[in-house]
Amino acid sequence: MTKAPESLPTTLGALRASGWTPRSVREEMRVNLEERLASGRPLSSAVLGYEDTVLPQLETALLAGHDIILLGERGQAKTRMIRSLVELLDEWLPVVAGSDVRDDPFHPISAYGIDLVAEKGEDTPIEWVHRTHRFAEKLASPDTSMADLIGEVDPIKVAGGLFLDDPKALSYGLVPKSNRGIFAINELPDLSERIQVGLLNVLEERDVQIRGHLVRLELDVLVVATANPEDYTNRGRLITPLKDRFGSQIRTHYPYDIATEIAIIQQEIRLPTSPKPIIVPWFIEDIVARVSHVARKSHVLNQRSGVSVRLSIANYETVVANALRRTLRTGDASVVPRVSDLSAIVQSTQGKIEIDTMDDSDSDQIIAALVALAVRQTFTEHVLLEEAGEIIDAFTHEVIVHVGDDLPSQDYLDVLASLPVLEPPVRRIAGPTANDDEMAAALEFVLEGLHLTKRLAKDASGGRALYRTRNR
Repeated sequence: MTKAPESLPTTLGALRASGWTPRSVREEMRVNLEERLASGRPLSSAVLGYEDTVLPQLETALLAGHDIILLGERGQAKTRMIRSLVELLDEWLPVVAGSDVRDDPFHPISAYGIDLVAEKGEDTPIEWVHRTHRFAEKLASPDTSMADLIGEVDPIKVAGGLFLDDPKALSYGLVPKSNRGIFAINELPDLSERIQVGLLNVLEERDVQIRGHLVRLELDVLVVATANPEDYTNRGRLITPLKDRFGSQIRTHYPYDIATEIAIIQQEIRLPTSPKPIIVPWFIEDIVARVSHVARKSHVLNQRSGVSVRLSIANYETVVANALRRTLRTGDASVVPRVSDLSAIVQSTQGKIEIDTMDDSDSDQIIAALVALAVRQTFTEHVLLEEAGEIIDAFTHEVIVHVGDDLPSQDYLDVLASLPVLEPPVRRIAGPTANDDEMAAALEFVLEGLHLTKRLAKDASGGRALYRTRNR
């Protein structure tokens, strides 16, 4: 837990003497955002691909002081963006010591805070809250109750001698406890309509009501929510009056280009530890990112649920792990994923896509088709194979090449030695300083590209395959 500097005031009188002046959470965030923008710093450096689309809208909403709802399918960094808003809060905030609702020492709102300030006066003890603790988050679900969000009478306090109508008998929920901070609620439409109605006052009147108690808490809280667009339409599960309370509605999206998807992957991946260097060829990175892009356009997948960027991250990690498994067995010098390692992503893909067919047993074939399309696009967009004709001619002399996710790199080098026409294009793709393992991966990419562009035949089973002439 972050400890407050000892130089900060510890009583109300000392706080007043320090010249500190209170301001609303919206004003606080607006001023800090203005300083950030004026200095040329981005709103958030943790989210990529939104620099020209989502982030400008979010900045405008914050400058306007709006409550915000982010609409988007899963895996579009909505939660990450919300959490990054904490950076716009002041580092330290003074509160009445012991207050459940972070009472402003100058203007307490809870019965506890009001009574303590009245009793202690200038000697009222002050605590300092770090900005990381001024953020509360709730994942909405149908069983979320009013007690969870707003509060309830605490039976333990009543048993201790307090009356039911005593404000001090209340136990506050997440929203009052988020006072002078940010309250985030994910998947807002999943709340039952009764609970959605209970949030109306929070968003409009800035107060809460608990079980008919005559208690009015004038809350100072920024509310940010997320929702899937399908649930946000007129046919969705979010009531219209609640939608009307949000000042800004911002639509998120998946990365528009492969380069951004790759950048996000490289930012998020957690690769296994390895005694040998891990080298991921550029074409493997491109293919893994492209699998998600082609999946987002596939008519056999349910696009309403989306294809998360987490799919790209998990697939990347799986491909590297499969290459590591092979390397540990073959003794190759480095861990370099190949096209044949892509067969392993079935396990990391199946749980992240929804297939619009009656029979889910076709998922393996659908995933294989997505991978094949991604490999073909990468090959045709980035590889100019001037030697294609010579390579095809070399395969007409009963040449068969075996590849697999369990074969050592030396087997591939033997192929290059027996088919020297393959060496120049493989070297161009792998790079002038490529080692033997990178050359092996580039060779398999060339062979797969020739097959997918219908110039070589292929017989495959799992991670094993052989390439041969199409004239047999």
